[in-house]
Amino acid sequence: MARLRIGSRGSQLALWQAHHIRALLRAHKHEVEIEIIKTTGDKITDVALAKVGTKGMFTKEIEEALAAGRIDLAVHSLKDLPTEVPPEFEIAAITERENPRDVLCSRDYASIEQLPRGARVGTSSLRRQAQLKALRPDLEIYPLRGNVDTRLHKLEAGDYDAVILAAAGLNRLGKTEWVRQIIPAEVMCPAAGQGALGIEIRAGDFATRQHLSFLDDADVRATTTCERALLNRLGGGCQVPIGAFAEMREGRLHLEAVVAHPDGSQVLRESRQGDDPVRLGESVGDTLLRRGGDAILEAVYGQGIALPQQP
Repeated sequence: MARLRIGSRGSQLALWQAHHIRALLRAHKHEVEIEIIKTTGDKITDVALAKVGTKGMFTKEIEEALAAGRIDLAVHSLKDLPTEVPPEFEIAAITERENPRDVLCSRDYASIEQLPRGARVGTSSLRRQAQLKALRPDLEIYPLRGNVDTRLHKLEAGDYDAVILAAAGLNRLGKTEWVRQIIPAEVMCPAAGQGALGIEIRAGDFATRQHLSFLDDADVRATTTCERALLNRLGGGCQVPIGAFAEMREGRLHLEAVVAHPDGSQVLRESRQGDDPVRLGESVGDTLLRRGGDAILEAVYGQGIALPQQP
């Protein structure tokens, strides 16, 4: 039996995730406590995430606590964890995955197709904005920050006709009453790692790694490694218009990927099968770059984009 300290952000969803891992570890007879750590991303709440552009904005302070020995492990939404983990850390476990897809939440409309012209849609993600604008260029897209409750309250109050969120967060919190459509990955490709939890520890902490080994899901590690390899090849963080979704099909990896201009004017999609997660992700990334993804991403990284104002 070990005494383990978990570091977590203080949001409702982050705490659900930390408590979930704590319960699993306690079931293995470990003593576990949780330390709440406020990150840069938690402190900046009035600016669209795409405008902040800081890799590790939801992980930096937690990693500092891990390096200092204040905590033994950190529970992250894998999509928030930069693809290049610093050498002093390692991802000890990637857990069983929730539904990785995005969902449309609305009071009055059952699908993206049913939204009226000029409908106001909230999302904090350039990836979602880009794919949505490609489908429905007539929609008005507005940045939407805050925790899940805040976003749903704004929908309920009539600030938006619809909001797009991750299915995983809503499922975990039991807040699915406004979900109207689970959007297929072929229509709106999810973020790399969406729906999975990554558990980070100090590199070489063999004892903690051993305690966490039962949490590691081999198939989820393979699929998310593939997605993150693509994201890494494209040089992207969690707030750029890149989607990646891998799944096992008859024993082989199948990867769907997208790079899109934020205004939806150009959407590049690529899908391929393979056996090596990293090689598959990198090869699909190379193909997207050759097809024009490099120019799209250069425009985004160069801040050559205009985001609408909050309503």
